[in-house]
Amino acid sequence: MYPFERYMKVLKSYVGSRKHPEGCIVQRYSAEEAIEFCSEYLNDLDPVGVPQSNRDPETNVPGFLACKSPIIVQQVDLQQAHLTVLENTEEVSPYIIEHKTFLKSMFPKKNTDERWIQDAHNKRFIDWFRAKVAGEIDRCNGGITSTLTWLAHGPRSHVIKYSSYVINGNLYQTKARDDERVCQNSGVSLVASTMLVCSAKDKNPLIADVSFYGMIEEIWELDYHQFQVSLFRCAWVSNDKGVINNDECGFTLVNMNKRGHKNDEFVLASQVNQVFYIEDPLKKGWSIVLPVPNRCYEGEDDAWTSIPVSRPIDDVDTHCIPFHERYFRSENEGVWEMNKKK
Repeated sequence: MYPFERYMKVLKSYVGSRKHPEGCIVQRYSAEEAIEFCSEYLNDLDPVGVPQSNRDPETNVPGFLACKSPIIVQQVDLQQAHLTVLENTEEVSPYIIEHKTFLKSMFPKKNTDERWIQDAHNKRFIDWFRAKVAGEIDRCNGGITSTLTWLAHGPRSHVIKYSSYVINGNLYQTKARDDERVCQNSGVSLVASTMLVCSAKDKNPLIADVSFYGMIEEIWELDYHQFQVSLFRCAWVSNDKGVINNDECGFTLVNMNKRGHKNDEFVLASQVNQVFYIEDPLKKGWSIVLPVPNRCYEGEDDAWTSIPVSRPIDDVDTHCIPFHERYFRSENEGVWEMNKKK
C-alpha cells in the first residue's frame, strides 16, 4: 500500500464517535503532536506530580549519594569506633584475654574488680595491642597475619560517611535522611553480651545477653588500608529507663528521649537487625518495636548503584568480623539492675 493509504488507517483509528469522525481525528491528532513536542523538547524537565523510583540508577536525588570525600573526625570518636572493631574481631580475642590478665597482674588490688578491669581495658587496650603486635613482628615469629597487622596499625584518620547503606539484605539510612522521607529505615536492634551491675560499687558484675534499641545517626566506613569495616553510630535507648519488655499487650516499648550508652555508640553494621518504631497511642513518648523482614535489597536485579553495599574483606588472610560470632559491647556504664539475684 502507499504511505498515505497506510496512514489513513491510523487516522481512522482515532475515531471514537461516529457522529463526529472529523472532530475526533482533529483532536487526537493535535494531542499526538503536542505529546511528541513535549517528549522531544521538554525531556530534560522534571515531571510535576509524578514520583520517581529510588531503584532507578539514573535518578539523582539530593543527599541520596554517599559522601565521596573522606572526613576528618574527632580522635575520641575514632578511637571508640576502632575499639568496637577490635572487641568484635575473632583474631583479636586472645589478645583481649591476655591484656585483662596483664592488668590483673599489674594491679593485684583490683584483680577482683571486674568493672574496673573492663574500664581500664577500654582505655589502654588500643596502645597495648599496637605495641604487642609490633613486638611480635620484630621477633619474626611468622604467626602475625596481615589482618592483625593492619588492625594494630589502626584506621586512617579520614572516615567516609554515608547516608544510606545496604547490608544483609536490608537498606539502612540515617535518622536525618529518614526525617526527609516517608519510609523509616534508621531503626536498629542488637543482641549483645554486656556487663550487668546492680550498683556503682558492684565488683562482681554478670555477663549476659541484652537487647539494645536505637536509631542510626551516622554511617561510617573505617579504612584499614587493606580492607574496610562499616559501622553505625547510633543513639541508643537506655535499657533501665527507656525500655519496657512485654507490656500488657505483649509488645516491647522504647522511649527515644531516654538516651543511654553514650560511651558505646558504635556497632558493626553486619550484626544489627532492622526494626520499626511506631508511636504508642496510649503512652505519650513511647514507641512500639516491630521487627522487619529481610527485603533482599542485594539481589542482582536491583539497581542500587548509588547506595554503597557492604564490602567483604575476604581478600585478606582471614575474615575480620565473622557473622556468626556473638557481639560484645564494652560499655563503661553497664546495664543497671535494681534487683540482683544472689
